[in-house]
Amino acid sequence: MRDPVVVTVLVENTVHSVKLMGEHGLAFHVQIGEKSLLFDTGQSRLLIRNAKRLGVDLSRIDAVALSHGHYDHTGGLRAVWALAPQARLHAHPCVRVEHWARNPDGTARAIGISSSQRSAILAHDSRVHFNTSSAEPLPGIHLTGEIPRSTDFEDVGGPFFLDKAVTRPDPIPDDQALFFDTREGLVVLLGCAHAGVVNTVRQIRSLTHDRPIHALMGGMHLVAAGPRRINSTVEALRELNVQRLGPAHCTGLAATARLWHEFPEACIPCITGSQFTFHR
Repeated sequence: MRDPVVVTVLVENTVHSVKLMGEHGLAFHVQIGEKSLLFDTGQSRLLIRNAKRLGVDLSRIDAVALSHGHYDHTGGLRAVWALAPQARLHAHPCVRVEHWARNPDGTARAIGISSSQRSAILAHDSRVHFNTSSAEPLPGIHLTGEIPRSTDFEDVGGPFFLDKAVTRPDPIPDDQALFFDTREGLVVLLGCAHAGVVNTVRQIRSLTHDRPIHALMGGMHLVAAGPRRINSTVEALRELNVQRLGPAHCTGLAATARLWHEFPEACIPCITGSQFTFHR
């Protein structure tokens, strides 16, 4: 019998336990037998505190995979490497570039990976594996690589730019998801789905010969989505017949409420401290 895959949410915006803390960010711990990895690292060292409270030993992880290069997904990287210097990093090369967001008043704020985290990547260059196509950071655990943008209702989810002057739109090519197969179908973990959650799922199905989607969890970046995008996303998810749906992080309150309304039997909490076991 093959080992199950155990997914623990170490960091998410919300938390329902007095022993844990939440922050605007996301970090998943994925355990498969004796092997484990982190998918994203939140925005600070908080994942280390939460991991200790949850009994997760981060010093034993084999890899860190990054969904994209924004601060709220990369901020704990340096602290994690201090605990687990043997861990390999898997990420798109554009995680290292500057990422900016335009404020409502037209000014810009930096939202990319910090200089200290970028320095940590340079310091561990022999353990860094950049990917633009699909990759396998652990046996049976896959990254999508770059995701084609084929839908006409999805975009990156906000006013994102490559420069402080906000003149060069950022397509966020580094956005990728993590997935693995189970008896019931594929489990997909999303960082922010800046490529679009439907585009992401379509790419994963194309990589897996149209395996069904059993669970879809994480950030869907629908926080600024209008009715057309949310309606189209709901219809696409209905067609996919996803059995477990865990909207989190940047999905947004309105979109999350709509998803729980449309899929009351499928939706599950995906918050700091949540743990899921999937059998292969």
